[in-house]
Amino acid sequence: MNNIFIHESSFIDENVQIGKNTKIWHFSHVLSEVKIGENCSIGQNVVIGPRVIIGSGCKIQNNVSLYEGLVVEDDVFLGPSCVFTNVVNPRAFVVRKEEFKKTVLERGCSVGANSTIVCGTKIGKYSMVGAGAVVTKDVKPYSVVIGNPAKHHKWISKSGAILDESLRCPLTGEMYEEIDGNLFPKEY
Repeated sequence: MNNIFIHESSFIDENVQIGKNTKIWHFSHVLSEVKIGENCSIGQNVVIGPRVIIGSGCKIQNNVSLYEGLVVEDDVFLGPSCVFTNVVNPRAFVVRKEEFKKTVLERGCSVGANSTIVCGTKIGKYSMVGAGAVVTKDVKPYSVVIGNPAKHHKWISKSGAILDESLRCPLTGEMYEEIDGNLFPKEY
């Protein structure tokens, strides 16, 4: 079965697509109409779905629930116990399934442990949400955000190194440039 590993304590509903070399660990539940890419690692006690899309190469740590409306692109890291919402104004006694908002986690971003991502936001590519942060608005690509509410703190490279004022990645030497408050890899 394409080297897929599913721990015997986990449940996979019908109509689920799981890419090759993906591992789903203890006590997890994947609901119907979920698509999970190749080479993913799904930690313990993770709930996914229904109708969630997860790209390839993603790492989802323990105790994370991914709800309908969430799109996770390739190479995304989700830290333990991070939280996602799917409606802005939930009430136990009001059904709001038609009000689920789309939330997009762009390629290569990282979401820290115990952080909260309010629905309807976009987490930019290769950005990093600090542990415990509460994201209430879009996060720019390559931005590090921290706090409650989360605010831009520093820039980070694609490989995950904090950038100083030179905007040169200390790990790869790759150069970046800031244009109108946004960071871009420098073209040569």
